[in-house]
Amino acid sequence: YPTWKRTLARRARECQMKRFCRAQAIQRRLEEIEVTFRELEQQGIKLEKLLRDENESPADQQTQWTNQLLYLVQKKNNLMTEESDLMIAVQELKLEEQQCQLDEKLRSYMNKEDTLKTPEDEKAEQEILKQLVEVVNKRNVLIQLQEEKRLSEL
Repeated sequence: YPTWKRTLARRARECQMKRFCRAQAIQRRLEEIEVTFRELEQQGIKLEKLLRDENESPADQQTQWTNQLLYLVQKKNNLMTEESDLMIAVQELKLEEQQCQLDEKLRSYMNKEDTLKTPEDEKAEQEILKQLVEVVNKRNVLIQLQEEKRLSEL
């Protein structure tokens, strides 16, 4: 088993572990965001009830409650933006995993000597190459989407 094959296999495993760790971190953050959404929702409900029920309370108290409510809305919008960014990252991770699997398959076909390849092998190699290009294009679209989003936020 040549050294370069072992090195490629080790690097593929390392990349897979990095993707797995990133996916776990994203999942944890999405769960945290969900919990925070619920907390913000409860706080917002309380503030709305205070604003509706306490018509005779001082104006500065109502202003303070309104400001708190607006702050909660802003915080929720920021979390929604972060959540959408994380969802894009999840899609990107999936495409990255697909790309690695296709790379591995393609490499196995390309390492085969041309004289030993059957027409089916060549057809499969072309199909994998086509799929690989599609995955790379999808990843490119996601990256462009993130860049446009980042520029629009600025």
